[in-house]
Amino acid sequence: MERQWSGLTKLGFGVLACNSALAIYKSWGDTGSVAFVLAADAALVVLFLCLREFERAGRGRDSTKIKAAVWTLTTLLTAMFASRVAPLMPPAAGAVVWLMAVATAAAGFFAFFLNNNL
Repeated sequence: MERQWSGLTKLGFGVLACNSALAIYKSWGDTGSVAFVLAADAALVVLFLCLREFERAGRGRDSTKIKAAVWTLTTLLTAMFASRVAPLMPPAAGAVVWLMAVATAAAGFFAFFLNNNL
């Protein structure tokens, strides 16, 4: 039986939609910022759907493809946000932001693909 989306999930998507609409409104005319918001939203929605599918798949063979999609999307989002935050900081702090982004992606790769507990 297919599970329905919970009220909390619907609320989260509603907050995301309102926040994104406000961000697009405030950055209207800046094509890069609008594209960033739309790309981040699309990646978040696809990531959510992949996570739901991952929960359903369990430990089967198909879960490796879903793990790859989840890791790719989370790494993409991490790099997207680091690329927007790091230039706003002093160079040393920007380097730390990128270092943390790389460490997060590497830890996710280890957890999904090299660790046999998932």
